[in-house]
Amino acid sequence: MRFKDPGLIRGALSHRSYAFEQGADENNERLEFLGDAVLGLVVTDLAYTRFPDLSEGDLAKLRAATVNMTALADVAMEIGLGEYLLLGKGEEQSGGRSKSSILGDAMEAVLGAMYLDRGIEPVSRLIERLFWPRMIAYARGGGERDYKTGLQELAARDLGGVPQYRVKDRGPDHAKEFTATVYLGRKPYGTGQGRSKKEAEQEAARIAHERLIHERQGSEG
Repeated sequence: MRFKDPGLIRGALSHRSYAFEQGADENNERLEFLGDAVLGLVVTDLAYTRFPDLSEGDLAKLRAATVNMTALADVAMEIGLGEYLLLGKGEEQSGGRSKSSILGDAMEAVLGAMYLDRGIEPVSRLIERLFWPRMIAYARGGGERDYKTGLQELAARDLGGVPQYRVKDRGPDHAKEFTATVYLGRKPYGTGQGRSKKEAEQEAARIAHERLIHERQGSEG
């Protein structure tokens, strides 16, 4: 992606931790706000026009599965966005380039920057290229899963216990970041980030679910 205004893409990649260390006023939060709206509009239009048989409720579920933090972070990782992020030293040292919340926010900020730089048509084409495969997968039954429910069922069957979640938040009210850790038998099994408690818990549950599956396969082998 080439930008007419290089300042826009630099702003989109500037995490608040980097802006704070540099004494700069601008970070990518405003562009993230814009990109979220642009992404929502384009995905809603795709859902409405390409899936004429879906009800309003199913369209809403399709959109939610396409634009959530996990999907955004997955797309960001696929295009290697993490290596271009401008992070503060603390975030750099704590693995910020692979955090779902930071990647997802940056992905939205890049879309917002592209909208300002190029207009709606180019950014719509990019969104379709990046997110359409996920919409198709969801429509075919391969989309987002409820990992909290899946983990609860798996833990009850394999461990005879119930997952416990501990959630922390940080940041201002308009841009809170939640971190959830799920415990099984007092042992941490997965940690996830998100812009809501629900997103963070789902991400933690996904990681724990995959870990339990891996452990079961190892014991069977």
